[in-house]
Amino acid sequence: MRLRSRLGDLRRAGLPILQATLAAGAAWLIATEVFGHARPFFAPISAIICLGASYVERGRRTVELMVGVTIGIAVGDLLISVIGVGTLQLMVVVALAMGAAVFVGGGPILVAQAASAAILVVTLQPPTEGIYWARIIDAFTGGLVAIGVAILLPVDPLALAHRTVRPLLNELAGALDDVATALRTDDATACERALARARTLDAKAGAFHTAVVAAGETARMAPPRWRTRDAVAHYADADPQLDNAVRNVRVLARGAMRALQLGDHVPDDIPLALQELAVAVRGFDDALSDHGGDTSAGPRAAALRAAARATLVLERTGNMSVSVLVGQVRSTAVDLLRALGLDGDEARTAVRAAAREVAQEELVEADLRPSL
Repeated sequence: MRLRSRLGDLRRAGLPILQATLAAGAAWLIATEVFGHARPFFAPISAIICLGASYVERGRRTVELMVGVTIGIAVGDLLISVIGVGTLQLMVVVALAMGAAVFVGGGPILVAQAASAAILVVTLQPPTEGIYWARIIDAFTGGLVAIGVAILLPVDPLALAHRTVRPLLNELAGALDDVATALRTDDATACERALARARTLDAKAGAFHTAVVAAGETARMAPPRWRTRDAVAHYADADPQLDNAVRNVRVLARGAMRALQLGDHVPDDIPLALQELAVAVRGFDDALSDHGGDTSAGPRAAALRAAARATLVLERTGNMSVSVLVGQVRSTAVDLLRALGLDGDEARTAVRAAAREVAQEELVEADLRPSL
């Protein structure tokens, strides 16, 4: 299993490795053959560093990296040519390079790269006089090559989004099932564990959001991925709604734990509604991949059944704890429906209509029961 896991990691890293290999080679070739630099080590280094930047806002971050490297080279070249090389000189150069980066308004990436570039200048090839402009040219060459490689040989934005939404949906559905089980068994300890699980969802929701932003940028910037823009937009539309659903489930878990601690009676229809929500969430994986096609019917129906069941419970009890749970079930169902493409008014109207249908079905069953 460990070997298969490592092979899977290697397979997923195949494209980044290929990008880095091509970028480093192309940067070195341009620096040596076009600009005639003898040892342009900053060109492939800059290319690798820029490709290593996050997929999110890669263009802007690559510019930051190139600016940081340029500042580090300039400060290193100017100072070393005057004060020489040594431990103290290295410390001075690093401090001044980082200070210059901060002064121009650089963030952590720019500051770190300024320091790294200054260290390379001091340790690898100290200058003899003034700024060695070839190094700056090499740094920009590497950065521009990295951008070109990322555009012409991009990651699959849909795979990026799908890979991060799957664990989010699995954990969200699992938290709903855990809360339902805790309510059904009247187990406050189990509900506390369910709440702890719900609190871990923020990290997965954040990872999905980051992936969606990166996927959107790739789909816009890389011509080979332009055809995925509509599909990526579907993930982007679902992102804020799933984030709202995560928040609602966390509040729901707290409300369930409160109800169990107070000993309030929670009708069996509430755990059933939570299980329906879990079914809807698990169906989202296929619905998002299908970009709102026929596979969205199942999750939509499950979310509506959950909201309808909870709504009818509210009409039968005035228990405050139950009211809180019903409100969160309905809110989560609406979030899921909106993630499937409905607007807010349509989702709320659909929930009310589903509640009326379920109520009518129960009346019919009640009328038939005596005759049976």
